[in-house]
Amino acid sequence: MIATVPDRSSIAEHGIAARGRIYWQPTTSQLYAHALARGEASLAEDGPLVVDTGVHTGRSPKDKFIVREPGSESRIWWGEVNAEISEESFDRLREKVTARLGEGDVYVVDAFAGADPTHRIAVRVITESPWHALFAKTLFIDPAPEELAEIEPDALVLHAPSVTAVPEEDGTRSGTFICLHPSRTEVVIGGTYYAGEIKKSIFTVMNDRLPLEGVFPMHCSANVDDDGRVAVFFGLSGTGKTTLSADPGRHLIGDDEHGWSDGGVFNFEGGCYAKVIRLSAEAEPQIYATTRAFGTVLENVVMDERGILDLDDDTKTENTRGAYKLEQIANALPAKRAGQPASVVFLTADAFGILPPIARLSREQAMYWFLSGFTAKLAGTEIGVTEPQPTFSACFGAPFLPQPPSVYAHMLGEKLDRHPHVSVWLVNTGWTGGPFGEGRRMPIKATRTLLDAALSGELEGAEYRSDEVFGLEVPVEVPGVDSVLLEPRSTWADPDAYDAKARELARMFRDNFARFEDVAPGVAAAGPRA
Repeated sequence: MIATVPDRSSIAEHGIAARGRIYWQPTTSQLYAHALARGEASLAEDGPLVVDTGVHTGRSPKDKFIVREPGSESRIWWGEVNAEISEESFDRLREKVTARLGEGDVYVVDAFAGADPTHRIAVRVITESPWHALFAKTLFIDPAPEELAEIEPDALVLHAPSVTAVPEEDGTRSGTFICLHPSRTEVVIGGTYYAGEIKKSIFTVMNDRLPLEGVFPMHCSANVDDDGRVAVFFGLSGTGKTTLSADPGRHLIGDDEHGWSDGGVFNFEGGCYAKVIRLSAEAEPQIYATTRAFGTVLENVVMDERGILDLDDDTKTENTRGAYKLEQIANALPAKRAGQPASVVFLTADAFGILPPIARLSREQAMYWFLSGFTAKLAGTEIGVTEPQPTFSACFGAPFLPQPPSVYAHMLGEKLDRHPHVSVWLVNTGWTGGPFGEGRRMPIKATRTLLDAALSGELEGAEYRSDEVFGLEVPVEVPGVDSVLLEPRSTWADPDAYDAKARELARMFRDNFARFEDVAPGVAAAGPRA
């Protein structure tokens, strides 16, 4: 197999003295062959590549760092989400990674993040691992042949998972590190084989860069109907962003990361990275089909000696993942961008079983719920999470916000003011009939029916009631949905227990929101009633 080496100086300019072969823009078949030959992957029946990420089966948020440096430090949201690391430590880790990359074969993928040419960046990923190169090739946007000849990277990811840090000398918390230097737009990753760190690092880059260009970056999925009505779905992992946006009746724009500009909504990515644990061929046929396709990378999915997959097996993790090209979804939008949104949906997996399956939000409530970002962290998404944990993640994506939440909330408010026709909905994909352990997960069929009614405009003339604790407008009746489901209190065996749990959740909201001191009075008043 012949390596494609346009110019070794292109690697040398990044500080890599490559002694092995350089595979530049390798094909999917090449990467399959290399990963299989090196024993780093297995081939499953029907063609997907199955890999094991070892001890790290989810993101390592406590091992993510941003370099404190003069060009960006004044705009970074320093603290628990964005831990600081010195430039000296970054350079030391960078040297370790580049030294490892120089020892053997390397794989170079040039691609774009951002489907809007006005706001996209060119990304170069250099990795020691062929299957991680395939992941990058899958998740980012392929350049056209004429673009590839001219491409100059705006962002660089140096990826060597076999390299581990020494905390006492490198300034890290453990042997794992995911470090971003904002002014250089460089990322170095080591100590973890979990591929999601690659895509989320570039998402963090876009979240830092786009507000400076007046573009609102969003942790959301998006789709559009035949009439051009765009819907965006905010939510953390496991809340249904991918599943609900892959709607056979609508065209998929993307499943996770988007920008909202003056021209409309555009995907950052060229692929999807979906949870596949207990995926159903009946409930999620399009995503299920990708797990039986050549080119898909399956992380930590259990497979028998015949190559037969068992998507129900959570032996390795609840956070089993599939990475596949957007085009594998039959009704995906080739352009990966569309017009201005008609609907904004906040997805929450309420582990308390308190919130209604759908509610309409006012502009002030939208701002309140966006800043609150309430959901439950689902098992496996982060290391140490073994069952749903109620959490507040500002802007439905705090782990990926380099700047303060108020920056992104302000941009949402501006968008809603500029486009007053946009309807905003809260959808609970969590529990009903009781909290986690007692109640049951919200039926996906009911969620889809409610969403269809909301996005089609059917709920515009519906009768609504006001939730006594949270002040939400909840439809009284929706065709095709059991009306009991729309009144969470009535689904509990003990209404008094529901009331007590609702008051407890309301207190959690108020306590969490106390940290947002600079919001408008109307927004602060849009939360739960005292």
